[in-house]
Amino acid sequence: MLELLKAIIFGIVEGITEWLPISSTGHMILLNEFLTLDVSKAFWDMFLVVIQLGAILAVIVLFWGEIWPFGLSGGRKTPRGVSVWREEHWFFGPLAVKMPIIINWFKIVVACLPAIFFVALGLDDVCDELFYNPIGVSVALIVFGIAFIVVENRNAGKTPKVETMYEITWKMAAAIGVFQLLAAAFPGTSRSGATIVGALLIGISRKAASQFTFILAIPVMLGASLLEILDFGLALGGSESMILLGGMVSAFVVSIVVIKFLLGYIRKHDFKVFGWYRIVLGIVVLLYFWIK
Repeated sequence: MLELLKAIIFGIVEGITEWLPISSTGHMILLNEFLTLDVSKAFWDMFLVVIQLGAILAVIVLFWGEIWPFGLSGGRKTPRGVSVWREEHWFFGPLAVKMPIIINWFKIVVACLPAIFFVALGLDDVCDELFYNPIGVSVALIVFGIAFIVVENRNAGKTPKVETMYEITWKMAAAIGVFQLLAAAFPGTSRSGATIVGALLIGISRKAASQFTFILAIPVMLGASLLEILDFGLALGGSESMILLGGMVSAFVVSIVVIKFLLGYIRKHDFKVFGWYRIVLGIVVLLYFWIK
């Protein structure tokens, strides 16, 4: 029962930090110092990745209308970007609603390509070995915290080139994929943080950047979870299954709340507060492990 409670707490932290651009890795490193699961290292490594499935399910539930083109009908409100695209491309007829969503998935694939090549070449393991440590994570937290503040100050008063994620170009999608690669190379960068900073830098609105980032996480995190499960094996014990399920369920519930909060927050606020938070957290991690 105690291990299940710990797993639920890890799931809560995952649900919060996966979507806010503050680095789930940095928080998990700190949390693991004070709350360690009594499991094997192999299970722990798998748990940290597969727990994200709960967070991903939250994205699928919340963004179903934006990710599943065949579920839209005339009686259901369609996303703003889809409606605009339909008005401008009326000659597509019935496909006018489905096409922008389908095209957006191809752009998601383009954004995933850099990470796919990175993993295929085995560079993720090399980077984890080099940078997955308190100092490496702290530096990434601080550097990207500063990046958020600099980019937001640079964009202050400017009108974004792109307001909805359906307006994101192929070139922009590829650029976002390259920024996502930074998170794969440097633990502590934050996948959502890297892609959002990159998107803001090339003129995409906060809302569109966040939505594209959330949906981009679906294939990336599903793929990572599948690889971890295959590597660990499917023979989970009863207690291990309960721990994993508890973490996933809590990550799902909290992710629903956090994603809704973030999308509401960015309507009136910028990301600078998350930048300052990252800098403070990075300093805390450095000091903690230095004193330790």
